[in-house]
Amino acid sequence: YFIVEVGLSYFFVMILPIIEPYIDTLSILSLREVSYPSSPLLRELQRNAPGTYQHSLTIATLIEAVGAKLRMDINLLRAGAYYHDIGKLRKPHYFVENQGGGLNAHDEMSPMLSSMTIISHVRDGLELAYEANLPKRIRDFIAEHHGTTCTRYFYNKAVAMGENVEWSSFCYPGPAPRSRETALLMITDSVEAAVRAANIRELEAEDANKGVNTIEKIVNQVVASKINEKQFDNVNFTQKDFAIIKETLINVLISMYHTRKVKKIERKK
Repeated sequence: YFIVEVGLSYFFVMILPIIEPYIDTLSILSLREVSYPSSPLLRELQRNAPGTYQHSLTIATLIEAVGAKLRMDINLLRAGAYYHDIGKLRKPHYFVENQGGGLNAHDEMSPMLSSMTIISHVRDGLELAYEANLPKRIRDFIAEHHGTTCTRYFYNKAVAMGENVEWSSFCYPGPAPRSRETALLMITDSVEAAVRAANIRELEAEDANKGVNTIEKIVNQVVASKINEKQFDNVNFTQKDFAIIKETLINVLISMYHTRKVKKIERKK
């Protein structure tokens, strides 16, 4: 019996990569394989878009922490976080995290063109993912992490310049998240970008409580805005889930940005 069991185990390990695409699931082995830093796309991201690569690592840290609290598949979450912005490889210098404080390419562009360039990283990411034969579950993170949200900054800039523009022209094509995993990525991605833009360390230098309060405000605002924009209508998050997501993100971000001991945020019962 032992020999039979070992033989069956080897057999399933061998055929699993073949049948995975047909059963819409990914084994731990497959997820870990695509998540290796030495995989071709991730290696290219490290070389040509280092800011985006570091952003993706930060997202992975955040989403794993929340995923563990919600008892989700952290291996899938990690892989999705690594690849969600892979499309930025096509035009890395158009994204602020890769500009290194230098010139902003969007300063010389029209708001509409800037918006189209930013939005195109989703399409570009899907094309790169297809070329690399990434599994569909990973491609879903690329397609859905911005859902049908809009590039509000460029829309407002166009309006301020007196341009006659349509709001829908500044929006991502979607779809909105269709799984808890991609919805969680949407939240962590937006939160991380907003916190990074807030210069928390500078706020902390002025007042230790200011940084903490800003983090709390950002997390609450991001979750509320995505709910109001109906990005989670196809996802079965409960109010308790949202409370856990917000609490965990606040605590992890405080740990990331503050060296001093800070009182953890307790979730209201």
